[in-house]
Amino acid sequence: MNMIDREFDQGTNGSKPVNLALQGGGAHGAFAWGVLDKLFEDGRVTIDAISATSAGAMNAVVAAYGYSLGGPDGARAKLDEFWTAISRAGQLFSPVRTLPWEKALAMFGFASDVSPTFMAFQAMTHLFSPYQLNPFNFNPLRDVLADVVDFERLARCNRTIRIFLSATNVRTGKIRVFPNAELGVEVVMASACLPYVFQAVEIDGEHYWDGGFMGNPAIFPLIYNGAARDVVIVHINPIVRERLPRSAPEIFDRMNEISFNSSLMREMRAIEFVTRLIDEGALDSEKHQRIRIHSIRDDARMSELGVATKLNPDWDFLQKLKFAGRLRAGEWLDAHYDRIGAASTVDLAEVFL
Repeated sequence: MNMIDREFDQGTNGSKPVNLALQGGGAHGAFAWGVLDKLFEDGRVTIDAISATSAGAMNAVVAAYGYSLGGPDGARAKLDEFWTAISRAGQLFSPVRTLPWEKALAMFGFASDVSPTFMAFQAMTHLFSPYQLNPFNFNPLRDVLADVVDFERLARCNRTIRIFLSATNVRTGKIRVFPNAELGVEVVMASACLPYVFQAVEIDGEHYWDGGFMGNPAIFPLIYNGAARDVVIVHINPIVRERLPRSAPEIFDRMNEISFNSSLMREMRAIEFVTRLIDEGALDSEKHQRIRIHSIRDDARMSELGVATKLNPDWDFLQKLKFAGRLRAGEWLDAHYDRIGAASTVDLAEVFL
């Protein structure tokens, strides 16, 4: 059997098919790494498709490529390889070079308040554009991805996890969704392009910024493309913060969280509305899909992390986030596995309305 066409068992061992929706969030994406690692290891669910943005897009393509090579174990191995390479590259090229004492503080989420290097970096990016600060458009993430993922192979492989990556068209302000056949390293760079850090990424004559502005992540590609009806959202950005932000970095961080969650909130409201109409008999349940929504999140832990830690490549920090993701994924499986395929495990009205 040709390697490109190799097919791994999906849903044949009693596992249930689900889709994943992976948010972005820089180094905090290591939480989603842990979630993916646990889901692949556990085997009770099979991932049909992934819609992803930014750091979530990186996790998605790495997992899908690894899956094409060796099934769930291949996906886990590639994710380990990718995050190890990210940490090594980050120690050399991170735009925020932290001192040892700052790294220690970042582990406990205080970097956004006390890190002078981060404060200087943030000030510079608000005064000067990436075209001035980085005229040669250097981005070590591009090289890491190109080393870990064979994008040509991934784009041609029709026997792996389906991927839908989102980017924001700078000219039109519209979202563009890239499926497997269009994947490439520049597509992932576009999905993860923070406009105050990196130059816009040009694809097919158009320029793109981070997909999180219009879909973090987008749910509609999973609905429109006939994927499984259970969608598991892996949250990186906290929906709820109990403590009022008072410092400038805290306010900036919370503004970003709200804006990057806004598109997801709108889609969840639409799904709740359609579900309610189906329940009330106003829509024909045979003609309209009932989408079951699930959620893996740890707002309490993620709220403790300052915005500076999104740029923290420290291996111990990434490992702690991975462990947290594995823990939450395991808890979610144990608590809700029986309801997958039967009902949502998130109260959409309570969480999103």
